Order: sequence, then structure tokens, then C-alpha cells
Amino acid sequence: MNKTEKGFIPVMLTPFKDNGAVDFDGLTKLTEMYLDAGAAGLFANCLSSEMFELSEDERLAVVKHIVKVTNNKVPIVATGTFGGAIAKQADFVKKMYDTNIEAVIGITGLLAEETDADEVFEANVHELLSLTDNVPLGFYECPVPYKRVISPKQLGALVATGRVTYHKDTCLDINQIKEKIALTSNATNFGLYDAYMVHAVESLKAGSAGLSCIQGNFFPELLVWLCNNYNNASLTNEVALAQQFFIDQMDVMHDVYPTVAKYYLQKRGLAISTFTRRTGIGEFNAETKAKVESLFEDYASLKEKINLENVLA
Repeated sequence: MNKTEKGFIPVMLTPFKDNGAVDFDGLTKLTEMYLDAGAAGLFANCLSSEMFELSEDERLAVVKHIVKVTNNKVPIVATGTFGGAIAKQADFVKKMYDTNIEAVIGITGLLAEETDADEVFEANVHELLSLTDNVPLGFYECPVPYKRVISPKQLGALVATGRVTYHKDTCLDINQIKEKIALTSNATNFGLYDAYMVHAVESLKAGSAGLSCIQGNFFPELLVWLCNNYNNASLTNEVALAQQFFIDQMDVMHDVYPTVAKYYLQKRGLAISTFTRRTGIGEFNAETKAKVESLFEDYASLKEKINLENVLA
């Protein structure tokens, strides 16, 4: 990814058919939607992709399909660590890298137990680095199975190895974001992508490489617009409106996710099912549906207010 420019990296959904099988035709359409919106890259096989509900073969097949559809238009990163012995995780990291992606993402909560000290996590990461043949790596502070946040000092040390090129941050703390950026500022091939849209503009101004958030599974073109215009003095009011929109709509987009995102994309005209393999996300009932309908209307209003151009149908 071009770290010299701000970019939006979608956390990709996985479309399924109504019978639960992966919908590769839908995945093609979804990938093209992200590209048409102007995404700077793609994060495949992530939590939004329902990666824990995919088999190992499906994970690889999905990423290979995305690589084929993308055809080198943008770089791709994808998760490659799913627990167990570090040697086992390293083997799958290499399999994932062989799909021709730019970097393989390690889930921080799967590289050490929740009760393990930072020293155990760090030792495991260094073991992973030693077993993966110079494969470029990244990290994602995924909330599942638990959220292990990398400290600024840890991130700085890992980036200094020259092997870590990507970090998706979910610490939710703008001061910690700033410290992480400061401690990795000398790295030319590294980017921190923030997931927390409440402080999106402040994060971009602080020096993050871009944004990587679930909101891009509703209106990716708005995220691209924000990355392009967050510091545009002539659009100060419009940027403020967009930032407030993300704050105001946060709960709606997280409730019964990813079903709500798939339903929203249906309303945009994308031919995918709302089927999800995830359980325990809540019921997509009439009340939830009404909130998504309202979100759709509110976004239409926002687009008019900020004169957002080149939006998808």
C-alpha cells in the first residue's frame, strides 16, 4: 500500500448463498464495489469476512478469488493466524502468502493467551517471524477471541524488525494512536490503519496511513472521500458533518453485524444474500431493519450536504 497517501482499506465481507455456501459471484461483485469506490487496498479473510466460520480451504479459496478479481489493481492483506502452536500458525501464514497477497495479518489475541504476559506474546511473535521466511506481516487487534492491544513500545520494536508493514489498530485511544505513530515514524514501509471512526479525522491528521473499519461495508466511497479531504481547508464544514455522521450512526452499524451490512448493500443494489454463518449476533428483526432503513435515508441526506460525487448506485 502506498503509505505516502491516506487510504481506506475495507474489512471485507464474505457473501454466502442462502444455503450457506460461499457465493463467489457475489464476492466478485463485492470486490468490484470496493475497487470502484476507490479503496487503496483490501483486508480479506478478517472478522467481517466471518473468517472463524470458514474452513481452512475456504479461507484460501476466498483470498485467491479476491486476488484474481483484483488483478493487481490494489494490494491485499489477509489473516493467516488461527491459534495453536506457533509452528502450525507459521505454516498457514506461508500458505496464505502463497495466494499472492502483500502481507499476512496476525491476530494478536491468537498469538498468546489472554492471561499471558507481554513477554510471552513478544516471544511468540518473534518465533513466528523466524518461521515465516521473510513473509511481510501485519497485526490486527481483533476483539475475538479477546482483544490484545499492542502497546506503542511493542509496535515500535516490531516495526523496527523490518518485517511488519501493516497494523490495524483498535485501541480506541487517540493518544495511544499518536504515540504509536511517533514510534514508527521512521519506517518507510509501514502503515497504521485506524478502525475507530469516532476519532477518524484526528487520527488522519495525526499521521495514520488511513482507515480500516466496518463502516466501509455500508458506504466505502465516503471513507475514501474522508481520507482524501480530511485536511482540505475548503471542506472543513463538510468533513465535520461526515465525522459527526460516523459518531451518530456507530451503534446502528454494529448491531446484528454483519447481517445489517449485507442488508444495506442489498438496498444499494448489490446482489448478495444477508445470510451469515455467525451466531450470537442478535436478531435481524423489524426494529433493526427500520434502523437500517433510516441509516440509508440519513446517508442520502449527508451526500447532498457534502456534495459527495462519484458515489455508487
